[in-house]
Amino acid sequence: MSWAFKIILVLFATANIAVQEPPEFDRLKAQFENNKVFIAEFSHFYEDSFTGEQQTASGMIWIGKDYYKIEGGTQVMVVDGEISRVFDAEKNRVIISDYIEEEDDFAPSRMLQGVDDTYNVTESEGENGDTIIELNSDDPFSIFLSVTITLSEDGLPVEIEAIDQAENLLVTSFTDGYFTESDPSLFELDIPESAETVDLRHNTR
Repeated sequence: MSWAFKIILVLFATANIAVQEPPEFDRLKAQFENNKVFIAEFSHFYEDSFTGEQQTASGMIWIGKDYYKIEGGTQVMVVDGEISRVFDAEKNRVIISDYIEEEDDFAPSRMLQGVDDTYNVTESEGENGDTIIELNSDDPFSIFLSVTITLSEDGLPVEIEAIDQAENLLVTSFTDGYFTESDPSLFELDIPESAETVDLRHNTR
């Protein structure tokens, strides 16, 4: 699974940032803290600031407190906190590997714990009653220089625009998004019996 898919997840880094948090920002965090799962269709745009190269991606995304799942193109990725599984329908192959949370900047738990305390958070009202949440950091070690999250009037993520330390631009839009109660079935991965299994966990033992 391309990192372009995973980058979507870190943009939900919205908890325990050590500043006075605006109400809608706090409301968004509470959804994840209360074990809700965000489900939406997404479209993602990435532009490299140096080469000008552009990438696009689209699919479905599920984000929970301890799990996440991304479906795009011919691939589906599920992480459950212990194991990462990626199924490629085109190759009819599933790759299983140990999941090491400490090495994953995109882990849901990291989203819920916050990136760090260097971000300044502001909130303002946008058009049509939506809310604009801006996170800015001057710390050279932060993942992003700035993140702008647009929430609908109902508090649902609609668009996220981010600029990373290399000044690359990332824009992710969500449609038909909603929060629902967590259920293990949401993160099931259907793998055909004929699929080849590559278990990389054996290579690390």
